[in-house]
Amino acid sequence: MSYRQLYYHIVFCTKSGKPTLPETYREELYKYPWGVVRNKGCKLYQINGFSEHIHLFSDLHPSLALANYIKDLKVTSSIWLKQQEHFKSFDAWAEGYAAFSISHNDRNKVIAYIKNQKEHHRKENFIDEYKRLLIEFGIAYEEKYML
Repeated sequence: MSYRQLYYHIVFCTKSGKPTLPETYREELYKYPWGVVRNKGCKLYQINGFSEHIHLFSDLHPSLALANYIKDLKVTSSIWLKQQEHFKSFDAWAEGYAAFSISHNDRNKVIAYIKNQKEHHRKENFIDEYKRLLIEFGIAYEEKYML
């Protein structure tokens, strides 16, 4: 028997950071990745976001490559979003993403952080949040790729 614990906090945004995810219908959007994650043999612990991005906290099945997992989440949800009446202005997800490995001891803190997105974004916009997360996790970035 093999055992694993591979937690990831994943963040990706809409193309050009456009606010194309209306609050009224976001809960509808968040239901879609649950099925994708489950079909991949993973578990989604929390999902939430704001008008131009989403955060997911999930484990990763060891048979999956992280890049392929995120690509499948983005491609399938993009197709679904474009078919929905409520997301008419959605064009696409941005090309990149951020993924942070999370320790078991920090999982509840990350879940709470993701749950609290609406309140959080009253104080900090997405770009600042994204840069802060990259810095906190020691990831170098180039300004020209920040939307």
